[in-house]
Amino acid sequence: MTTDTSHHSGSGHTAKIQGGVGIVAVGSYVPEKILTNHDLEKMVETSDEWITTRTGIKERRIAAPDQTTSDIAVIAAQRALEKAKMTAAEIELIIVATITGDVLFPATACYVQQKLGAKHAFAFDISAACTGFIYALSIAKRFIITGMVKNALVIGAEELSRFTDWTDRNTCVIFGDGAGAVILKPVPDGKGILTEYLGSDGSAADLIFIPAGGAKTPISAEQLEQRQQFIKMKGNEVFKFAVLAMGKSIKHALADAQIHSDQVSLMIPHQANIRIIQSSAERFNIPMEKVYVNIDKYGNTSAASIPIALDEAVQSGRIKENDIIVLVAFGAGLTWGSCVIRW
Repeated sequence: MTTDTSHHSGSGHTAKIQGGVGIVAVGSYVPEKILTNHDLEKMVETSDEWITTRTGIKERRIAAPDQTTSDIAVIAAQRALEKAKMTAAEIELIIVATITGDVLFPATACYVQQKLGAKHAFAFDISAACTGFIYALSIAKRFIITGMVKNALVIGAEELSRFTDWTDRNTCVIFGDGAGAVILKPVPDGKGILTEYLGSDGSAADLIFIPAGGAKTPISAEQLEQRQQFIKMKGNEVFKFAVLAMGKSIKHALADAQIHSDQVSLMIPHQANIRIIQSSAERFNIPMEKVYVNIDKYGNTSAASIPIALDEAVQSGRIKENDIIVLVAFGAGLTWGSCVIRW
């Protein structure tokens, strides 16, 4: 099942603004603690070579025991606000993409709002796993296009270490913690988010999920004993799906934007697995030097991976004005999505 919500920014009868919607500032934060592959060798039966060869990951960041998901989201948000020369009080909408919220409810976005002092914003979370940031961008863009808000703060923030089974060598080598944030505002026509392509397939929901802790299977002593409160993943199936989904997403988003892959300045994929990233780039003849990769440093940070990479790419000078940027992700749900941005 796919849902194509693509269109050019500012077009269509719902548009209440002139021009488009774009990212005007980016900020990110990763916790200080580094967990290397060599550290994991002492915890489970694995090796640095095995992890690196299969995933491309060398190390990942782990949040401090007293750091919540909203805490790291706030740091990323503050850094984005500083670059945008905005105060928290000016923010009108906060969307946090996360599957590792502070609590089951209320929304982590409400804690972020309170900690930031964004008293004029309304706030909510979205749950689309690793595709969450792209979903959130698409939602925020439409609030601005329709004139309901003048700006939005979109955050991808995850503390996957809290939901990782450190005795399961198939999953514990993959995940890490971090947060990235962007500020969205109206931009001149022809710039900003040009197109998006979003999709999902609920028939594959059990390929990657946390079995216990929701209304279906509340936490119990038995569930804890079976370690059902942690991430479970069928890695091979997810891999096959990811290669197809990311390829499909890129194809549709580029076609809708009427942009050829040769025109892409930089692709920023979800950082899940280096082999998936390489396969996706190869399929569209996008050379790896045009693909931003930081999975070696952070592992898979789910909804945070793209905004963290985006912030690093901007800071390092990899993105310049008028560059064509492609963001693409896949995640639990299963979900997928991409967007094309003219910077």
